[in-house]
Amino acid sequence: MKLDSGTLQQITRNTLAHYDQSAESFREGTRDHDVSQNIEALLRHLDASAPLHILDFGCGPGRDLKVFSALGHHPTGLDGSQRFAEMARTDTGCEVWHQDFLALDLPANRFDGIFANASLFHVPRQELPRVLRQLHATLKPGGVLFSSNPRGQNQEGWNGPRYGSYHDLPAWQALLIDAGFVELEHYYRPAGLPRDQQPWLASVWRRG
Repeated sequence: MKLDSGTLQQITRNTLAHYDQSAESFREGTRDHDVSQNIEALLRHLDASAPLHILDFGCGPGRDLKVFSALGHHPTGLDGSQRFAEMARTDTGCEVWHQDFLALDLPANRFDGIFANASLFHVPRQELPRVLRQLHATLKPGGVLFSSNPRGQNQEGWNGPRYGSYHDLPAWQALLIDAGFVELEHYYRPAGLPRDQQPWLASVWRRG
């Protein structure tokens, strides 16, 4: 069933209100999460040397912006939560854009890489083709997109106060290929566990 504009606005409003209201606890709860495997997966597919221009799409309070900066790169954050954007600017000194994922305004051919860690699953399925094309267009030719999302059986809906869309590998691959990307690799997280204990699907894609 197609989601109308009012429903899409409600999805954005409620999901972002949750993050704004829980921003402090979210920062503390995720401060020590180890996503080094994901950062390395993006960087090893980028041919250019530092400094690289990287968009941290759904940067949250800025944890990974700090890592990219420490590695000598020029990261830019983007988040739909006003509170997260403020935190990230204050904590990192990086440029951070406050933009709704469903109303992006991105410059063309700007970034070497995009790091979308636990963010794109908040985009409703019907809107994903458009959003992915926008991410494709903001990458430089040959640029690389990393994404990690909680996987599922292609269902979507409310999970408490947040809306999510949960894809299996074939569905996710089809979406990215249709948007003009070429797959470089995919893997499941956390590493070293049986598949039924790996709820995250990570994948890396080059702008075709």
